[in-house]
Amino acid sequence: MHLLLHLLLRLLSRAPRILLLTAALACAGGAGNAFAQKAADTGTGGATTAYTVTDMRGRQVRLERVPQRIVSLLPSLTESLCALDACARIVGVDEFSNHPARVAALPKLGHTFAPLVEATVRLRPDVVLMAYSAPVIAQLERFGIPVLALDANDMAQLEQVLHKLDQLLQVQRANALLARMQAEVDQQAKALAAQAPAGQKVYFEVDATPYAAGPDSFIGQLLQRLGARNVLPQNLGPFPRITPEYVLRQQPELIIHTPQTPSASFATRPGWSRMPAVRSGRICALDLVETDVVSRPGPRLGEAARALARCLEMRGTAPR
Repeated sequence: MHLLLHLLLRLLSRAPRILLLTAALACAGGAGNAFAQKAADTGTGGATTAYTVTDMRGRQVRLERVPQRIVSLLPSLTESLCALDACARIVGVDEFSNHPARVAALPKLGHTFAPLVEATVRLRPDVVLMAYSAPVIAQLERFGIPVLALDANDMAQLEQVLHKLDQLLQVQRANALLARMQAEVDQQAKALAAQAPAGQKVYFEVDATPYAAGPDSFIGQLLQRLGARNVLPQNLGPFPRITPEYVLRQQPELIIHTPQTPSASFATRPGWSRMPAVRSGRICALDLVETDVVSRPGPRLGEAARALARCLEMRGTAPR
């Protein structure tokens, strides 16, 4: 189980309803008809020629035709499909997929590490999309269902996943989507440069274990794009478990954290009251929607950048 997904599920399992908020942006109501017209225009809608897609396991998965019934068992994949105008093809999702709003009405099939296999099979999917470390892949494949193991844990993998979805859907939309996403991040970085100093020492705490986001994680890379400096070194990995004493020695100037940890609790940790971030009150709690966005490497990259930029702009005030 990849650690990023493990940490996300850790947060969700502790407060399953807290993070299940829908954002206002949804796929257009006519996405299905629009996609059918585009498919007809490009010759993919009725394609029957078999083809293969290589997933993140490096395995070639054979598709007998362009899938019209897709099960997505990872929130980032659900969002990516919709961003590629394939929302109407999704027939079932994992229990944490809550964006865009239209997926709320779809059958919920457990989560990517413990999906409801029989319920998934009953939906007669043409393909199932899930995390590449999910142990249940073999079970689904025994039913003859093609399974594409796709997930992204950093920026480079996010680009790969979107291109693989393009290939799966037999469309060419990933490049335009990626260009829009990168432009949104660049816009946030430019705006932030005029509002906040570059090189801020930032500690991003995933939960109070504590697990933290390192420089090589999706979150860490996005912070770097915004001009921040992670207090953790790369050699600890993307999401290391660290000690409070280690964080104290790094003297971060800003703490960013999820709703699982009260902001006031940081000052009660031994020695942390002397930390620059705590002394100045620069402790930024992501709200529920922001936590979803920064936890999911997907098409809402610009929103994730905006959430982190809000924290980086934070002035010294009393802890929230």
